[in-house]
Amino acid sequence: MDLAFAIAILLTSVLSLVAILHVMKGTKSSKYRNFPPGPRPLPLIGNLHILNPKKPYLTLIELSKTYGPVFSVQMGSRKAVVLAGYEAVKDALVNHAEEFGDRARIPMFQQMDKGNGQPLDNAIVMNASVANIIVAILLGHRYDYQDPTFLRLLNLINENLRLLGSPMVSLYNAFPFIGFLPGEHKTILKNVEEICSFTRTVFLESLGHLDDDHKRSFIDAFLVRQQKEKSNPDTYFHNNNLLTVVKNLFSAGMETTSTSLRWGLLLLMKYPEVQKKVQEEIERVLGSAQAQYDDRNKMPYTNAVIHEIQRFANILPISIPHETASDVTFKGYFIPKGTLIIPLLASVLQDEAHFAKPKEFYPEHFLDSEGQFVKKEAFLPFSAGRRVCAGENLARMELFLFFTSLLQKFTFRPPPGVTDVDLTPAVGFTTPPKPHMVCAVARS
Repeated sequence: MDLAFAIAILLTSVLSLVAILHVMKGTKSSKYRNFPPGPRPLPLIGNLHILNPKKPYLTLIELSKTYGPVFSVQMGSRKAVVLAGYEAVKDALVNHAEEFGDRARIPMFQQMDKGNGQPLDNAIVMNASVANIIVAILLGHRYDYQDPTFLRLLNLINENLRLLGSPMVSLYNAFPFIGFLPGEHKTILKNVEEICSFTRTVFLESLGHLDDDHKRSFIDAFLVRQQKEKSNPDTYFHNNNLLTVVKNLFSAGMETTSTSLRWGLLLLMKYPEVQKKVQEEIERVLGSAQAQYDDRNKMPYTNAVIHEIQRFANILPISIPHETASDVTFKGYFIPKGTLIIPLLASVLQDEAHFAKPKEFYPEHFLDSEGQFVKKEAFLPFSAGRRVCAGENLARMELFLFFTSLLQKFTFRPPPGVTDVDLTPAVGFTTPPKPHMVCAVARS
């Protein structure tokens, strides 16, 4: 356990001893009879002491081996139910979509919503390339990759996604009353305000050139609809919603796809034989022609590799938490309304019942004996049910077109002297690869 994390827990304990009786009383409440089993919580901190502070999903996967696919943990004073494995996650999020469909009230999220010549670090250029797609949709134009405003926006979003996975933010979500203390949660909120300030400036610019007949962007379309519904007191088209939507689309539309692509290039450097087979298929099907999204149907191996990259990379090991909208009996357990639900996507993407070699990079997971692409029902990197990722279709197109175009033009190799490609993920709300250098060699 990190020293800072231990100190924070100790400080929290001192500040909130008065909560102990409340917690102890709550655990005996009748509404938790026949509640899913789990490790015994300690007063006040619950099970926080046993969770890996940097990669909590690893602890949850281990706990599922003891307690089964539906079990409970206590995050501070709040009980949470963890869903592990494809069957449990799919059954809850799809077959019981109404009961498990509410968005969880997470304190941090609630606060946020108010050169080829040398090896290169591809993080910035990959982020910028993917980000410009969502920027074009939202704003109606693209940024130059060296634009300081654009680079600042990327840095703010990337920093927030990294800090959201920090131990201090986990502690804040369990004990929101410690928000006055310094820490990463303060940095996140400061960054969010800067992102919102940028978005407000864009609003004002859009209002000055608004034309009902020539909408240039998502923001234009939103503002036009806002004007049409200004007399409706119950309208959803108000400025706070626009700020939140744009902020969320920026975050989700920039980092996750670029992280998947970075994992893809890293894995191809690790497994050059896979890279060679992808390039051979590209040459056979496309030649020098520019890839179209429909081409994926003629490129089963490339399609399988992209799916396996997403499965192996596991960039969102714990889905955005849900909350039960009503009391529900699930898998024989009673789960009360308002219970925090944690769909453990890592356990789905590594489910041994659906993937023969879950811990390995193995594109054959998505190929049949004839070499044709096969869908896997346990492939849920975008989650499932009512709160499935809104940008799933855009992300699928981006991944195929970026990946195919890059492999058509370049071969990716480790820098000279690097003999072992490290596949250990970095720490954050998502799981990007660790910083690394890439050699992109132009193909003749």
